[in-house]
Amino acid sequence: MSERSRAELDAQRDHWEKALAQQAEKFGPTSAPAQAAADAFAAAGVRRLLELGAGQGRDTLFFAERGFEVEALDYAACGVAEIERKAAEGGLAGRVHASVHDLREPLPFAAASFDACYSHMLFCMALTAAELEALAAEVRRVLRPGGLHVYTARNTHDPDYGHGRHLGDELFEVGGYVIHFFSAEMVARLAGPDEIVAIDEFREGPLPRRLYRVTLRCG
Repeated sequence: MSERSRAELDAQRDHWEKALAQQAEKFGPTSAPAQAAADAFAAAGVRRLLELGAGQGRDTLFFAERGFEVEALDYAACGVAEIERKAAEGGLAGRVHASVHDLREPLPFAAASFDACYSHMLFCMALTAAELEALAAEVRRVLRPGGLHVYTARNTHDPDYGHGRHLGDELFEVGGYVIHFFSAEMVARLAGPDEIVAIDEFREGPLPRRLYRVTLRCG
């Protein structure tokens, strides 16, 4: 990957800070993947949940309302502040802890700290294949044996795939946002030793975006 491409990936933090600061409810209500994941987590007896790329907390607060203890990470400080504000206003501060973290760095938690991990479109952000492998390994490390990992990612069937500027791997800059489009092979590569419980394809938004919802069970 060129130095220019690396700089463009690094610049995405500022891009997301501005986007989230400009619109308080940028992503709308609770996502459908979060609703499906919450049911799976409840059935599995999940108590402590890690959410990656939590944004402004639309799914974070939903999980807390369902009774889960949620540790939410995002690298946009304004998003984390919004999550904390909403949790306090909703009487959920005791179940939600949000902090700023760049997920290209190791997760700041001990091994086997969580029962499950969830993220919606975080894995298809400005992360190289090598960074995604490192992140998947970190998720595996912080989950207890048998813990569930549910994530969504835009896939190579998506109408935006192949458009915009190619930045290496399956990364494309489309409308100012860098997207890593997933193939089924990438899903299998990142699963590593984990059991692939399900790979569900779904559509979301006006384009519509086409995504995988991947459910893994940690070995």
